[in-house]
Amino acid sequence: MSVSGRARKEATTLAPVSAVLVAVSVAFSAQAESQRPDEISSKQQELRGVEDTMGAARERARQLEEQLIDNAAARERLSGALIDATLRLQETETRAVEIEERLATLTENERKIVSSLDGRRALIIEILTVLQRMGRRPPPALMARPQEILEAVRASLALGAVLPQMRAEARQLQHDLTELQQTRDGVRREQNLLSEQRASLKTQRERLEPMIAERQEAISTSQSALQAETERARALAQRATTLKDLIARMEAESAAAQRAAEAARKADEERAKAQANLSERERLKALSAPFKDPARLAPAVAFVDLKGRLPAPASGQIVRRFGAPDGFGGKEKGLSIAARENGVVIAPCDGWIAFSGPYRSYGQLLIINAGGGYYVVLAGMSRTNVNVGQFVLAGEPVASMGDGAAQTAATIAIGAKQPILYVEFRKDGASIDSGPWWAKSDSRKVGG
Repeated sequence: MSVSGRARKEATTLAPVSAVLVAVSVAFSAQAESQRPDEISSKQQELRGVEDTMGAARERARQLEEQLIDNAAARERLSGALIDATLRLQETETRAVEIEERLATLTENERKIVSSLDGRRALIIEILTVLQRMGRRPPPALMARPQEILEAVRASLALGAVLPQMRAEARQLQHDLTELQQTRDGVRREQNLLSEQRASLKTQRERLEPMIAERQEAISTSQSALQAETERARALAQRATTLKDLIARMEAESAAAQRAAEAARKADEERAKAQANLSERERLKALSAPFKDPARLAPAVAFVDLKGRLPAPASGQIVRRFGAPDGFGGKEKGLSIAARENGVVIAPCDGWIAFSGPYRSYGQLLIINAGGGYYVVLAGMSRTNVNVGQFVLAGEPVASMGDGAAQTAATIAIGAKQPILYVEFRKDGASIDSGPWWAKSDSRKVGG
């Protein structure tokens, strides 16, 4: 549905007002025919007043419709700008990780070369000493001193046996020194690139912050109501013993989470009805670009149909996978990603926020209701910037990682010093393998 179409749909609630006013006008006209002249004059004046009110109401309806269109367009622009800015930030974070990996490799190569040179220090000194002595004592001139021919032959035989080894060692030494210089030059280049990427990251994060604040300000209509929902979420989190229990309590006792669950249910029903009337070609076209429209107010495609299409929620490498031993006799129920310090975390899918806040040893926790009984859990962040009940688009920034100082369950289990993002997919109350859902471009980072 287009922006103007949605705005007109929202503005239809004003139509009954105009209908009532028109009915009042007709009633006044019919009644005026049976009244005396003075009464008719009075009624006509009253009618003109009603008609003026009708005109004002129509003008107000027009202004409200224009305002709705403007608001929808503004939301679309802001969502698109947020997703684009976050994508650029994640790309920069990925480049920084790649540079750090190359820098680590170069530094290790430098260490090995220096270690090799140190281990051959005695041999190198011996070779250089022999060469220096040969330079000070050149071979005798046989024409001038023929009596020393025997000594010269013996020296030649000795040098013939030693020189090939010395020559090979000298070449190896030259090669190692050249490689060491090239490695050190590479280290300096990569360090400069890394400094540039870190500066770019800082600038992009500073630009992203006010955009996120603007989005939340536009969404939050009542700060007191938002604060009440936040406090309720905290209270429910303290009482819940498992993620399944937390989701059930939120959707049973939190008004915002209830609205989110109801919105997800209605969206599933409406999408199912709409897709029933689509041809196979139209359905495949919708599946090919599920995240194209930044003005969407519900998922365009069912979560189960998004396998192989979801973006990674953060830049980083997998340190534990779904199904791996958890170290306590059980199996991992999600993925653990070694994220960058203060890295941005995005929503990997469209959905409604079912929970946002601290939870036990998980750190800051986000639960996204993706519809169809699917939930996406993100944990280990230092800060979340979305509210319970809010609809988020795939690719929108929803949280940020800390510096790793805060110890969460994931960091303790892995023994990591850097922040760890925990990602878990749930279906009908049970954890499932998220591997099939990740896009191929992100399979190296979050593939199952």
